[in-house]
Amino acid sequence: MRTILPGAFAALLLSVAVAGEQQPPHWSYRGEHGPTHWAQMDPGFSTCALGRVQSPIDIRNALKADLPEIDFAYSAGPAEVLNNGHTVQVNLPASGGIAIAGVNYALLQFHFHTPSEERIAGMAMPMVAHLVHKSAAGQLAVVAVLFKQGRENPALANVFATLPAEGGKYRLADSFDPSRILPVKRGYYAFEGSLTTPPCSENVRWQVLKEPLEVSGEQLAAFRALYPMNARPTQPLNGREVLESRN
Repeated sequence: MRTILPGAFAALLLSVAVAGEQQPPHWSYRGEHGPTHWAQMDPGFSTCALGRVQSPIDIRNALKADLPEIDFAYSAGPAEVLNNGHTVQVNLPASGGIAIAGVNYALLQFHFHTPSEERIAGMAMPMVAHLVHKSAAGQLAVVAVLFKQGRENPALANVFATLPAEGGKYRLADSFDPSRILPVKRGYYAFEGSLTTPPCSENVRWQVLKEPLEVSGEQLAAFRALYPMNARPTQPLNGREVLESRN
C-alpha cells in the first residue's frame, strides 16, 4: 500500500477545499448571494437585472377592468412536500388546473414566501402561496394567494405539521385538494411579470387574488424556523398596466 506523507495529505485536503470553493454559489435572499447580486452570479441569471417586466411588484392604482374570471378546476390528488433550499414546495402532479380566457393551464406546484412578495399599496402580508401553472404552449400562469395571521388554516395543517429540512421530501399520506386554499371571493389583480427567483424568466401571467386567507401564528413560526425571510424585493413597473377585476 502506498503511504501518503503528511505534507501530501495536507495538499490533498487543500485541493479538495479549493475545488469546493469553485462550485457555483447558492443564491439566497441576503448578503453577497442576495437579489441585488443574482444577475452577476451566473450568466443564465442576467434577466434578473436586465428584464423589464420583473416580479414581484407593489400593486398601486390598479385600473378597474372587465377581466375574465379564473375558472378553477382543481381536484384532490397525490402531493409531495419538499424543501428545495429556498422554500417549501408542494408538487401536485394530478390536481387539475385553471382556464383564463379560454386558455388552459395545468397546476404544477405551489410554494410559500414570507413575507408576501407582492405588496398592496406598500403593505405586505405575512405570507403568500404561489400556485404555478403551465399551458400546453409552455406559458406560465401564477395565482398568488395572500395569507394574514389569524386562525389555523386547516387545509395546510398536514403540510405545516411536518415541514422537511433542506433537501428533504415526503409524500402526504392523504390526497391534497388545492381548491381548499382558495378564498371564497376570486377577484384579482392581473399583470405581466416574471419568475421571482433565478433565472427570473419573463412572459409569466400573474393573478394576485384580492381576498386573503388566514394562517395561525404557529403555522407561520413553523415556516419561519426554516426560512425567516424568502421574499424578493418589489421591482419597477417600467410602464406596465396593473388591472383589477370588478368583483
